[in-house]
Amino acid sequence: MPKGLTRALGAMLALVALYSLLGFFILPGIGLRIANQQLAQYATVPAQLQRIEFNPFSLELTLWGLQVGEPGKEQLGFERLYANLSLDSLWSGALHLDAVELDKPRNEILFGKNGSLNLTQLFKLPSSEAKPDEPASDPFPLRIGSIKLTEGYLHFQDLRPSEPIEFLYDSMNFELKNLSTLPDDSADMTLVAIGPAGGRIDWKGTLGLAPISSQGTLKITDGNMKAFWPYVRDAVPLVLEEGVISLDTHYTLNLSKQTELLLDNTQVRIAPFAIKAPDGRQLARLASLEVSETSIDLAKQLVTVGKIRSSKLETWAALEKDGQLDWQKLFASQPAKATPKEKAEPAAAEPTAQEKAAAAPSKPWQVLLKDVQARDYMIHLADRSQKEPVPLDVGPLNLDMQGYDSLNKSPFTLKLDTAVGKQGKLQASGQVNLAPVTAKLDVSTRDIDLRIAQAYISPFIQLELRSGMLASDLKVDLQNTAPLAFTVTGTATVNQLHTLDTIKDRDFVKWQQLDLNGLSYVHGDALTIDQVKLLQPYARFIINEDRTTNVDDLLIPQPAGATKSTAEKPVAASNSKPLGIRIGKIDINDGSANFADLTLTPNFATAVQQLNGQVGTIDNRQPAPAKVDIKGKVDRYAPVTIKGALNPFNPMASLDIATSFKRVELTTLTPYSGKFAGFRIRKGRLNLDVHYLITNGQLKAENKLVIEQLQLGEKVDSPDAVDLPIRLAVALLKDTNGTISIELPVTGDLNNPQFSVMPIVWQTLRNLVLRAAQAPFKFIGGLVSGGSSQDLGTVAFSAGSSDLSGDAQAALDKLATALNERPELRLEIEGTSAQTSDGPLIAEQRLEREYQSIWYKILQRRGDKVPANASMLVVDADDKPAMLEGIYRTRLKQQPPAEWQQLGREERSAKLREAVIKSWAESAALLRQLGQARAGNIKDYLVDKGKLADDRVYFIDTTLGQAESDGRVITPMHLDAE
Repeated sequence: MPKGLTRALGAMLALVALYSLLGFFILPGIGLRIANQQLAQYATVPAQLQRIEFNPFSLELTLWGLQVGEPGKEQLGFERLYANLSLDSLWSGALHLDAVELDKPRNEILFGKNGSLNLTQLFKLPSSEAKPDEPASDPFPLRIGSIKLTEGYLHFQDLRPSEPIEFLYDSMNFELKNLSTLPDDSADMTLVAIGPAGGRIDWKGTLGLAPISSQGTLKITDGNMKAFWPYVRDAVPLVLEEGVISLDTHYTLNLSKQTELLLDNTQVRIAPFAIKAPDGRQLARLASLEVSETSIDLAKQLVTVGKIRSSKLETWAALEKDGQLDWQKLFASQPAKATPKEKAEPAAAEPTAQEKAAAAPSKPWQVLLKDVQARDYMIHLADRSQKEPVPLDVGPLNLDMQGYDSLNKSPFTLKLDTAVGKQGKLQASGQVNLAPVTAKLDVSTRDIDLRIAQAYISPFIQLELRSGMLASDLKVDLQNTAPLAFTVTGTATVNQLHTLDTIKDRDFVKWQQLDLNGLSYVHGDALTIDQVKLLQPYARFIINEDRTTNVDDLLIPQPAGATKSTAEKPVAASNSKPLGIRIGKIDINDGSANFADLTLTPNFATAVQQLNGQVGTIDNRQPAPAKVDIKGKVDRYAPVTIKGALNPFNPMASLDIATSFKRVELTTLTPYSGKFAGFRIRKGRLNLDVHYLITNGQLKAENKLVIEQLQLGEKVDSPDAVDLPIRLAVALLKDTNGTISIELPVTGDLNNPQFSVMPIVWQTLRNLVLRAAQAPFKFIGGLVSGGSSQDLGTVAFSAGSSDLSGDAQAALDKLATALNERPELRLEIEGTSAQTSDGPLIAEQRLEREYQSIWYKILQRRGDKVPANASMLVVDADDKPAMLEGIYRTRLKQQPPAEWQQLGREERSAKLREAVIKSWAESAALLRQLGQARAGNIKDYLVDKGKLADDRVYFIDTTLGQAESDGRVITPMHLDAE
């Protein structure tokens, strides 16, 4: 071999050996020394690189064991870093690495409480001089065939939030193929990250650096939301109990001109999820939420959600005493975040183009929800603003929504189906718009428990709502919200309404069913109901001992100022037209009512049952009278009818109502008879016909009472009883059939505030009883004299006579007729005589009878023929003076005065006669006999001529009266009841 070739080959081998020595040993050693020196100089914590390997022939560089940080607490490092430089880098014009491999990299990313980052504190880097802005240059040409990261370790901790954030990925594998900074080149990328607490990340796609662009798929499986929740917690005061999220999406990113990011075929699943308030209150719990077929276009600011499927959300919300929702107060309690101070700028500085663009109104995001389904939701509501909290559970709730557009370019479809309370049901479906807010919904409810309203009525009335179920089928058409405009049409039913008077613990108002058919409500304008049906309605009305009512008792006095005065109301409200109300027909089926009056002793109570009938059309805008036709029964057997027409909105203008009560048992009215008449009622029935006619405020009323077989019972002590002979009044009013018939007409001007109907009716009835009781003979005289009210209570006799005159007989004929028509009356005759007029005459008659008696005895002793009795004799005047002497001595039981013996015969006889007449004229016995004779003649005439039963005529002990101016003596008579 030639020496030159040998030397050249030797030199080449020497160079190769030197190159190898330099590459394999010297340069790695120098590099390692320099690297560790630099680490020691600039690192603030212990840092070292264990070794460096370099293959100068394959251009492979391997760094081993980089550790930055305290031993065992390394914050940065790796086990091996491998890089392979391709030789074509020498002529390709770009740095080309065939492969870059990083084994078991370790990274601790730690943010301190003050916001410091540990990585920025690992090294003390020299300050760099500020350089003037240079125009953007092309990126350094670089091509990497493959980048691999194997079993990476990432520990993240952030102490800045109120609760520390910490998560760990201890198995991170990353592969990137064909990475290039050359234009339009792209690399294939794969990332898999797994942590010990779950939460796998799979990232696969392409990556371009010039311009920056990427597309691929990103998948997060079972990510623990607690890892990042403190960031949310500091923004909203919600404590996460549990939360697992999974994400799967395809993405496209391009930063060539602007930030263009498109997520499509995105699927998000959250299951389970639960949050609570800082004080431990449960707020919401969700079984699962799945969002699929979703895309997000950042450039177009468009979010399109194909499907949302959610199930078993359970949430709690409450209205607090101050009128705010607990959720609202919860967010309001969150402290406001401090904002950095704005930099001072010259006042005259013109805004830049970027500032103008930022100040311009931003384009709103558009969110499209194509298909949303929520299943088995449960909402626990509570109203704590009331004295007694009101709980309400809504659910299981199912919701379907299709076609939602946040920009409201088209209405969306809504369907809701939920339970309300224990057994209520609510369904709603239809179309909804949000801008402006409009909706057309079909709403159906079943068995909504109305007892939920108890807490809202309790502050105003002491009434317990024992039961009540609402059902409805409605169509709701919402046209606007500002001002509010909507219409509601359909039907509604309230079943089993039952209210209880909590003071007396008795029923107040109830019904079995209330149907509202043909319901139509136009907000602020009109309410129309074609038909109202009431099945078995009931009401109780009580007058208390103090003359208040049970309604007054139930009302709870409200504090002054609780409601705004009329003056405080807006002027517009006062000028608005009243709500138009129209009810086509009201049907009452099997209604009843109870009435009680506790002012009476004993208490009065009665019941009305079997009320059936109709009330016609009621319309406050067309004030035509509504027809009324109602029938019922009082205390089960006594029929009652109400017929006519009325205008309930203006009864003063037109009313024509006739009410009839038949066969009402009067024993139920015993409390009234005891209070006002002083007697119980033993038996009797009442028929009452009332007709009230009102025309333009003018009343014309007819009240007809017919009382059958009335019998009064025992007397009752009552301070309010009238001081009248009530039994007599009843007997006076009764006819031969035992019936009392009374008509009480009433007329008057209802526009006069001093006019009141019932006081007039009662006063008229009282006056009738008073007139009958105080002047009974005039009353019965009117019955037989065509209303002339002749007084038949007296009979006039001539002085000293008991004979009935023709006028007296005519009056007694009328009296007999009247008494025969009033069979319960009895007549009492008070025989009367007057000494002034009757005395002298009966004394003369007595003296004449004495003459006849003495002469009769003389004739008998002489044996002369005598008549049947002494009254048939005629005594001669010449024989009378001798008899007079004996009569004087017998009657006066004394001798004539001695001075009379000197008088002549005639004068002496005159004196004797005068003394005898005076003695007999003052005789009570003779006057009594005359009174008795007069009474006897009256009774005889009534019995014999008037055909009056003798047992209905009684004698009252005779009395001495005063004679009339013409000398007649009046014999009074009295009426009494059997």
